[in-house]
Amino acid sequence: MTVDRGVRIVAGAMVLISVALAVWVNQWWLVLAAFVGLNLIQSAFTGFCPAEKILGQCGLKQTHQA
Repeated sequence: MTVDRGVRIVAGAMVLISVALAVWVNQWWLVLAAFVGLNLIQSAFTGFCPAEKILGQCGLKQTHQA
């Protein structure tokens, strides 16, 4: 698995978990989904993604060779 796929899996899982928690626990859990969305948008503009750095350190391979 590559870092790019890992980031998508983590982001998707966080959004789904956030929505489920908002339905069954408290609507304030939607703030987590908003945070994930904003982080995805800022990473598209800046190229910096904290999840990408963490997953890279966990051993997932990069999509490009430096």
